Amino acid sequence: MSLKAKLNRFKKDIIKADVSEETNQVNHQKNAPNDLNIPFVEKWKSIGAEPYFFDDSYCLVRKVEYPLDYQHGLYNFKELVDIVAKWDSTLIEHPLSSKGLKTEQLFFFDTETTGLGGGAGNTIFLLGQAQIEGDKIVVTQHFLPNPGSEIPLYQSFLSNVDYTTLVTYNGKSFDWPQVKTRHTLIRDSLPKLPEFGHFDLYHASRRLWKSQLQQVKLANVEKEILDIHRDGDIPGYLAPMIYFDFLNTQDPEGMIGVLQHNEIDVLSLITLYIHLSKRIIEANVRDHVSEQYEVARWMNTLGEVNFAEEIYKKVAVNENEDTVKAKLALAYIYKKQKEYDPALQLFEEVYNCDNNPDFHNVCIELAKIHEHYKRDFNQALFFTKEAEQHLITQKHLPSEQFNKIYGEIEKRINRLLKKI
Repeated sequence: MSLKAKLNRFKKDIIKADVSEETNQVNHQKNAPNDLNIPFVEKWKSIGAEPYFFDDSYCLVRKVEYPLDYQHGLYNFKELVDIVAKWDSTLIEHPLSSKGLKTEQLFFFDTETTGLGGGAGNTIFLLGQAQIEGDKIVVTQHFLPNPGSEIPLYQSFLSNVDYTTLVTYNGKSFDWPQVKTRHTLIRDSLPKLPEFGHFDLYHASRRLWKSQLQQVKLANVEKEILDIHRDGDIPGYLAPMIYFDFLNTQDPEGMIGVLQHNEIDVLSLITLYIHLSKRIIEANVRDHVSEQYEVARWMNTLGEVNFAEEIYKKVAVNENEDTVKAKLALAYIYKKQKEYDPALQLFEEVYNCDNNPDFHNVCIELAKIHEHYKRDFNQALFFTKEAEQHLITQKHLPSEQFNKIYGEIEKRINRLLKKI
């Protein structure tokens, strides 16, 4: 039986919990049922999971602790403290900046669900989180032992954590919307979802490494960028099948691997946040040229032009595939700042490069500067005709686009001829 077929077969087991009763107060936890009634309770406890009782039901909460000097890939967790301090001391404004936050307020979060799609038919069965607590990293996992236990699952999740800033991998598009969907179904029995900041590391990773990696999945980033290698790990796509098998047997043996997979996920988010922050803050002093160029582009779009300019300069002096693109970006910055001489020099350097990525526009920019700043109409005409000849070779352009560009070039040529 295929994985998809098996998931569909078990979907009927995932039902919406009956929440018609008013919620009990949190102190009902004290009057919890005897945990000896929980199947395989001793096996759960052997892996650090304890029952959390609420509203005549329960979930399981597992905690694992790591010292701050624990090495996970390229970094040890102590460097998270250092990177938060660096964000505090930098003048850079950036979406991943933790300036003004304490290290303990970063909440690294990932879920495991019964399917890859969204919507009410997809149930979260594992909520994983990691935070610094004093001199250690604490991983906390909230596990759904049966479909009717979502109220204690979310009660345990929402009542014990400071959610100031969420750090996820594609969490804005998947994990947190899924939490909101499930919460909506049982919201009358739970605290409200908190307001918080959100660092989604997927978008940052895609900006920096989309040209290096075939797929910017967390597993690929771990292996190729962060030097994290999982030995004997259960692939994430098998987690739903293993969970459905657990619902039939209640034996946690198979789920142990899923819990460990999720544990590594949230720890990897810490390593990834450290790495991305270093690449951004230290972009103008590091030698990772392709990453430097992408960081410069990002900073430029954020309005951090001076910072972007310094990085572009470093990339532009190296002979690599990003050199021409960096020179072109610098030229546009100088032109916008009305520094026409350095802009002209860079546009000319790009014009003379064999791997010019934007030949037509470079010619037009050169024509503009020669016409309006240098008042050299013959040179302006030369570059305009260069643009015209290049356009004629672009057979792939739609006719409407071709005609529009060609018409603009003809107007420029006629104007220059009159000036000459």
